[in-house]
Amino acid sequence: MSIISIIFIALFYISLIVFLVGMARKIYQFWITPAPLKIPTAPTPLTQIGVIMLMIREVVLFESLFKSNKWIWLFGWLFHIGLLLVLIRHIRYFWIGDLPGIFLLTQPFKYAAFTMVIGLVGLMLRRIFVERIRYISAPSDYLMLIMLLIIGISGAVMTFTSNHTDIIMVKEFASGLVNFNWANLPIEVHFLVHIFLVFVLMAIFPISKLLHVPGIFFSPTLNQVDNARSKRHISSWALKQEQEHATQLEQTLGKDE
Repeated sequence: MSIISIIFIALFYISLIVFLVGMARKIYQFWITPAPLKIPTAPTPLTQIGVIMLMIREVVLFESLFKSNKWIWLFGWLFHIGLLLVLIRHIRYFWIGDLPGIFLLTQPFKYAAFTMVIGLVGLMLRRIFVERIRYISAPSDYLMLIMLLIIGISGAVMTFTSNHTDIIMVKEFASGLVNFNWANLPIEVHFLVHIFLVFVLMAIFPISKLLHVPGIFFSPTLNQVDNARSKRHISSWALKQEQEHATQLEQTLGKDE
């Protein structure tokens, strides 16, 4: 096995471990963060079913962004739906054994790379030319968009130009990462750039703004039922303090008697 293949295999496992540990830690942090107040964004559902439907619309359709700014919604939705379709199509590379026939249905998903890139270009232009967005943009915001653009463009180059990468070799390498039957990877520059940046993205995901992916499910403005008038809202930590205070008060009164 070539040295470069060994290096990239090691990079994959390091990136995967960092991603999984980092995401688990952040999700746990989100989970235990108290929400002491009822702060749902109006208009809000009055039932738990309504909250679930709101979350589905927000995750799938970006409803609040659509109401806020149609252009940002368009480019953001194009990028996310393009990325989702591309990721679904990439499952076939990691599939061990013969591919099920259903994967033939994902073949047209390769054109989603253009959708993804168009969305990213729109989001990049927004950060460059919209003054109020440019003012609050950090260098990391630009670097993240540039990294995603390079990943998307390099993937499209491999698929739609004459610089094709050996798909069989890619599948053997990717599936070998899953079943630990390691194989050499293609050494074309655009492929190495593509896969290297994917590994980097995995590693920095838990410490980047991309954490809005799991974070949206923990947003109190979206996941709370608007029942403040009918039911008292108290966070778990405040309830524990209240119970401890009541216990201490009972013990003090018992001693006085």
